[in-house]
Amino acid sequence: MSRDETTPHGELTLRTLTMPADVNGNGDIFGGWVLSQMDIAAGITAGMRAQGRVTTVAVDAMKFIRPVKVGDVVCVYTDIARIGRTSMAINVEAWVLRDRIGTREKVTEAVFTFVAIDADGRPRPVPER
Repeated sequence: MSRDETTPHGELTLRTLTMPADVNGNGDIFGGWVLSQMDIAAGITAGMRAQGRVTTVAVDAMKFIRPVKVGDVVCVYTDIARIGRTSMAINVEAWVLRDRIGTREKVTEAVFTFVAIDADGRPRPVPER
């Protein structure tokens, strides 16, 4: 999934400010926190396309490129890479604005796979557009 590292790809789906409570032992933002923000953004995109409930079933090709610092604005971009009968793959890129207003840098990327589910949690077809 590696792409150009100067321009985000996809739609800006989520933007949030990093806080001191989210740091790891090294003083950087915990990778799991970044992963959760990416999962939320990918879930928004998948849920909109599936027109209902979805669940994350896989995260592939997760690649951490740069650390995220306290005070960075995390911007998560998503685009749909593939749609199957009940599942879809979402390309996700996380970028930061350093110190809220500074340089924009790509910090991580991954492919998230979601399955559309019904009210009972069983797979259901992804609707045609």
